[in-house]
Amino acid sequence: MGSFVLLALAGLAGQLVDGALGMAFGVTSTTVLLAAGIAPAMASASTHLAEVGTTLASGLSHWRFGNVDWPKIGWLAVPGGISAFVGATFLTSIPAAAAEPVVAVILFGVGIYILLQFAVDRSGPVVRVRSVPRRFLTPLAVVAGFMDAVGGGGWGPVGSSTLLASRRMEPRKVVGTIAASEFIVTIGASLGFLFGLSASEIPFRVVAALLVGGVIAAPIAAWVVRFLNARLLGTLVGGVIVLTNLRTFLQAIGFETLLSVPLYAVLIAGWLTAIILAIRATRLDRQQGTKPAVEAEDAATAAGS
Repeated sequence: MGSFVLLALAGLAGQLVDGALGMAFGVTSTTVLLAAGIAPAMASASTHLAEVGTTLASGLSHWRFGNVDWPKIGWLAVPGGISAFVGATFLTSIPAAAAEPVVAVILFGVGIYILLQFAVDRSGPVVRVRSVPRRFLTPLAVVAGFMDAVGGGGWGPVGSSTLLASRRMEPRKVVGTIAASEFIVTIGASLGFLFGLSASEIPFRVVAALLVGGVIAAPIAAWVVRFLNARLLGTLVGGVIVLTNLRTFLQAIGFETLLSVPLYAVLIAGWLTAIILAIRATRLDRQQGTKPAVEAEDAATAAGS
């Protein structure tokens, strides 16, 4: 009973972050399961089976609070689901460890970029809402879906970070759209795991615990994201990306032992500083009467429709 409650709390914490920032349920849950001694394929399978329920609850919650950009769902969900199925089916034979450092280096760089753009850059509006080309969305979904299945989490970090870096979508819409499309991606990955593994190998008690915690947290997170400022949300997401990929990034460049502790301290301090800068910038915008670009463009769109 104790382990069930702990796993449920892990699912709850992971979904609170995932639903508010568009990432972290898969990474958090898989990390906990690996630390408990569960094999990588089993850990990823358990996480994705639980996510069938949590992503459905999260997607419905984001839809209810108006956080979903529906025209983009199909272009993300369908190729992402197919790619996730392929990644899950071949997980046991794919050298995921070889690809992980490359992805970590890319995400680390994207995280730094997002931090600078949302917390420091005041040269223009934080977000200019424009169309995102379909030729951009489909490859993004294929890469994100594959990495999600192989790594036990990746749809949010790859999808959310890339769309946020484009600065073409309001952050809450990025989070809600990625969360809603993840339901299809998760189904694709789960079918792949069920196809490649015996049902007797999957720890369904673990799946149930993660599911209970995640479903409880989903509507809370979807409600919270509506009230987070664009600068602050982008800064939070950037910090999460950087910190969750730091260890693999250091391994990839061969400096894990030498720089791990001091670099973590420097980055955490830098992230806290960036959050403070984002809060101050938001207050300054309000004092100067500057209307956020997202709100202004939304109003113009509404007036012309």
